[in-house]
Amino acid sequence: MGDTQAELRQEADALGTRHLPVDCAYGIQTMRAVENFSISGRTIADIEGFVPAIVTIKLAAARANQKTGGLSEVIAGAICAAAEACLNEVLRADFPVDIYHGGGGTAANMNVNEVLANRASEILCGRKGPHPVHPNTHVNMGQSTNDVIPSAMKIAVAGQLESLRDVLTGLVDALKEKERAFSGVVKLGRTCLQDALPVTLAQQFSGYRAAFERQSADIARIEEACLGLPLGATAVGTAFGASAAYRDAVLRELAAITGKAWHAEDNFFDALQNADFWLRLSAALKAVALTLSKFSADLRLMSSGPRAGFGEIGLPAVQPGSSIMPGKVNPVMPEMMMQVAFRVIGNDATITRAVEGELDLNVWESIILEAVSESVRLMVRGIPLFVSGCVAGISAKIDRCREDAEGSLALSTALAAIYDYPTASAVAKYAAQHGLAIRDAAVACGLMGGAAAASLFADISAFTDPMRTEALIEQFRAAHSIS
Repeated sequence: MGDTQAELRQEADALGTRHLPVDCAYGIQTMRAVENFSISGRTIADIEGFVPAIVTIKLAAARANQKTGGLSEVIAGAICAAAEACLNEVLRADFPVDIYHGGGGTAANMNVNEVLANRASEILCGRKGPHPVHPNTHVNMGQSTNDVIPSAMKIAVAGQLESLRDVLTGLVDALKEKERAFSGVVKLGRTCLQDALPVTLAQQFSGYRAAFERQSADIARIEEACLGLPLGATAVGTAFGASAAYRDAVLRELAAITGKAWHAEDNFFDALQNADFWLRLSAALKAVALTLSKFSADLRLMSSGPRAGFGEIGLPAVQPGSSIMPGKVNPVMPEMMMQVAFRVIGNDATITRAVEGELDLNVWESIILEAVSESVRLMVRGIPLFVSGCVAGISAKIDRCREDAEGSLALSTALAAIYDYPTASAVAKYAAQHGLAIRDAAVACGLMGGAAAASLFADISAFTDPMRTEALIEQFRAAHSIS
C-alpha cells in the first residue's frame, strides 16, 4: 500500500479529492471528464489545431498577465515555458477529454489549464501538482471557458480553412488544364437529362471551375471573419475578471505569437449568445460539398458505359470494378467524393441544430467544432485524391461527343431562329420519327436544299459561340432572302 501511495498524488476540486499517478500531466477535473464522457474515441487532441489554439491563448494570457501585473515573472515564465513545449509537441495522452462533453467546453479548457499548470510546477519545483502553479488561479487568469473555447475554435478553424483553400486551388488548377485540353471538343448539352444544344467540353468544365473559384473566395471571407474573437468577454460578456489593460494586451500577444491580426468582437454578448457564424461557415462548406457531389455525379454520367452509356469522357482506371465481371471499371473516385459530400451535408444538419443555444451562452460548441472539423478534414484529404486519381486524368471521347452533338434534335433551334418555332418543331418531329439528323430532316421536309443545309450545319461548333451563331444565322437569312 505504501508503494502504491508513493506513486500517486492527491488533488482536490469543488466535488472532493482524487488520487492521480504522480507522472500524470492532467489533473482532477480532466480525470472526472474522462470518466463522464468517454464515448466517441475522439478527443480534443484529435481535432486539428484545437489544443494548440487553446495553448496559444494560455501563452498569450500569461504574457499579458505578467505585463499588466497579474502574474509574477517566475510564474508567468514557467507557464510560458510549459506552453511553448506543448506547442512544440502535443502529447495526445495529455489531452484525453472526449470531444462529446457537456459544460460548454469547460472540460477542454480545464484539461489544458491542468496540463500547463502541472508542467509549470514541475519546471519550478520538480513535481507536478497545483502548487506553486494553479490551473485556475494562474493559467486561467483573466479568462473563462466561455471566451477561451469559442476563441480557440476560431483560431483552429482558421488554419483548417486555409488548408481547404489550398486544396481547392489545386482542383481549380486541374480544371483549368482540362478547359485548355477540351477547348475544341464539341459535345451534346443536356437539360433535364434530355438532348439540348451543343456546348464544348471546355465550356462545361469552365462552369465547374468557376463554381469552385467562387466558393474558395467565400471560404476566404469566412477565414477573415475568424479573426474576430470574444477573448476578454469572460463568463457572460461583461469581461468580469479581465481588466481593460489585459484585454488589449492579450490580443497584442496573440497577434505577436501567431502573426495574425486578431481583434475583439464588436459585441461580446452577441459573441457568446449567438453561434450563427458557424452556420455561415457550415453553409460555405456545404456549398463546396454539394458542388463536388454534382461534379462527381456528372462525371459518372458522362463516363457511363463505356458502350451503353453516355461515353463522352474516360476516367482513369484506378482499380478493378467487379469481383465477378472481368474488365469492369467503376468511377470509384467520384463515388468516394460523393460520400464525403453526404457526410458534410449531415454535419451541416448537426451544426444547424447546435447553433441554437440558449440564453447567455451556446453550450454545444464541442459538437459544432467536431462537425466543422470533420467536414473540412474529409474534403482536405479527399479533394487531392480526387484530383490526382480522377480529374487530372480525364480524357475526351472526341468522336462520340461530336456524333451525339450533330444528332441532337435541339439543333432545330437554329431553324426556329431563321424561320419560326412551328416550322422548326415540325422538322424536329419528322427527324425523330424517321431517325434523321436535323440537317437531313430539313431537306426531306423541303425546307431547304442540301447545299443550304450543309452550309448551315457544316460546323456545329458555331452553335457553341453566341457571336458565331448570330453571324451564321444572319448570313443564312441574307443568302436565302429570308426576312
